[in-house]
Amino acid sequence: MNNAYYNICPRCGRPSNCCTCCGVTGPTGPMGPTGPMGPMGIPGTPGMQGITGPTGATGATGATGPAGRSTGMPGATGATGPTGPIGPTGATGPIGPTGADGATGPTGPTGITGATGPTGPVGPTGATGPIGPTGADGATGPTGPAGITGATGATGPIGPTGEAGPAGADGAAGATGATGPTGATGPTGPTGDTGPIGATGPTGADGAAGATGATGPTGATGPTGPTGDTGPIGATGPTGADGAAGATGATGPTGATGPTGPTGDTGPIGATGPTGADGAAGATGATGPTGATGPTGADGATGPTGPTGADATITPAAAVADTDPATATTADIATQLNTLLTNLRAAGLLS
Repeated sequence: MNNAYYNICPRCGRPSNCCTCCGVTGPTGPMGPTGPMGPMGIPGTPGMQGITGPTGATGATGATGPAGRSTGMPGATGATGPTGPIGPTGATGPIGPTGADGATGPTGPTGITGATGPTGPVGPTGATGPIGPTGADGATGPTGPAGITGATGATGPIGPTGEAGPAGADGAAGATGATGPTGATGPTGPTGDTGPIGATGPTGADGAAGATGATGPTGATGPTGPTGDTGPIGATGPTGADGAAGATGATGPTGATGPTGPTGDTGPIGATGPTGADGAAGATGATGPTGATGPTGADGATGPTGPTGADATITPAAAVADTDPATATTADIATQLNTLLTNLRAAGLLS
């Protein structure tokens, strides 16, 4: 008997070809990404096995979907550690000459941010976030050619539905069975309830403080203050005595007046008077505005992502021997189904 023929209904636990919750399984669609594992439910009491009707013609096995990922998605990168403290302000430049205070030199650039500290220990588990909206139903696969419909057996009473157990690890893909003719496509089963969202992982503790940034360069020396006002000019000394008059030029012949003789030399300059007292010192200029703070240094590089966890160990269930559908009886089918369920439980894939 081909194991793929007995797909277990997730609602009632019966083979999908004889349950009342879903029709004959169509071609298997591609496997979606594995959602977060919900909390382990309490195993429900198995329902009573209904009387199995005669087996219809075996439909063609749907195409096997791609194997799901055995490795979980990488965990989120831990939060970046806090920015290291700002480096100390550069030393003040030397004091300029007396006068108006020069503008304060600009603050040195902020030291570089220290390297991100190691990821802290796992913090307490955060509150569970709200359940997201149910995703849209996937597109229905193409309908295969109609097979011969077998007679419907009497439906057994449906046992109570147990709480959903935890999702088992992905089993190894079984060998593909021989392809039979395609059975009639049953109606699409109802969409299962969306499982609860797993609890949010704990927030890592704050990383260690980054190393202190390098000391900024010394600020520029302020400009020299303006020169004080010049003191008042001292009193003018006494005027020197007039120089001696120049000699009178010779009288020319009568007629046209001769040119005026050159001016006599200026007498010597009198002695310079004493220098006046120094004027009072000018008032000290106002203090210049403080220079703008330099920009904050860039954040340190994010620490490396931790290694991916090891793959889960998958223990495949023991295979069930094939039975010819053309000669199998109801008792054969029930025996093979019970054997399959026992093998699944023994492999830890079914509670």
